Amino acid sequence: MGASTTLRRKLVRPAPSVWRKAVADETPEIPKPILKPNKKICKFWAIDKCVKGDRCSYLHSWSLGDGFSMLAKLQGHKKPITGISTPLDDKLYTGSKDGTVRVWDCHSGECGLVINLGAEVGSLISEGHWVFAGLPNIVKAWNIENGAEYNLNGPVGQVNTMVTSNDILFAGTQSGQILAWRGCSDQTNPFPEALSLEGHTSTVICLAIGRDNRLYSGSMDHTIRVWDTSTLQCIATLEGHSDSVMSLICWDQFLLSASLDGTLKIWSNNDQGNLEVAYTHKEEHCILAISGVKDANAKPILFCSCNDNIVRLYELPSFLERGRLFAKREVRVIQDGPGGLFFTGDGTGLLTVWKMAT
Repeated sequence: MGASTTLRRKLVRPAPSVWRKAVADETPEIPKPILKPNKKICKFWAIDKCVKGDRCSYLHSWSLGDGFSMLAKLQGHKKPITGISTPLDDKLYTGSKDGTVRVWDCHSGECGLVINLGAEVGSLISEGHWVFAGLPNIVKAWNIENGAEYNLNGPVGQVNTMVTSNDILFAGTQSGQILAWRGCSDQTNPFPEALSLEGHTSTVICLAIGRDNRLYSGSMDHTIRVWDTSTLQCIATLEGHSDSVMSLICWDQFLLSASLDGTLKIWSNNDQGNLEVAYTHKEEHCILAISGVKDANAKPILFCSCNDNIVRLYELPSFLERGRLFAKREVRVIQDGPGGLFFTGDGTGLLTVWKMAT
């Protein structure tokens, strides 16, 4: 289990039976494809300078498609948003490269608290009553029940991504290390000294936890590593992307990976139990982030954000395009929330609140 196994696969290959079955089992329903590929937002309208009005051939809207709506745009951050989390139903936390964490009231949309951390926030997550912010060379932890604050030392460079599993906090760093803190009940030191997961040769950008409690990490070294969370050992290295792996999510038995090479890959286990590429979806632009929600019919919807400032919505497993979200700058954070809500954070520092139809 401790040995690393390298899997080399072609960039595009026919989907194995498990993925083909997922596609075949999908029954096409209304709405049919509703998008024209040449529909783009008017860049002059986006800055309030379009003089053509209804005669303009480009979109005068921040979205295209049905089944979702924009509720609010929340302004406050001055630089790109790097993390969004909803630890409480009535509070929304955001972190930004402007060095602040903002706490928003979900009912009024007002920012009730600004925490100035004095350094770029590279990532922000929550688990239970804990909120974690990744900074250069440190992770800040807040207990929002009792107000206690802790510094988790050990990272080298910026903390770009974090996830939790079985009371363990994992943090991917600029140095290529993944650090792991196991939580405990000690009130004076609830996060003892970190353990280090070594293997990546460049910056770790994204982490994800699968339903098998395996940890998946994506890196600027173009690889994905698979870790056993009980032993903290690397059990496989997945090769297939030709550029940085920017985002990872797990959907049922599948691992989805997105890269600056413009591909989104679906990985599944082969007959030998090893992960291999089952399907490759190609975008015309670099992919920055992916996320997912369920629509009103419980169909999985994939959000795919590219560096053309567009987030595309795809129905899985068919990749039927269901809609588009537009932004002034690239969207690097997409987070689902309670009650069908989801949030996007863009490069201008704008937080947008959306809702799926119910």
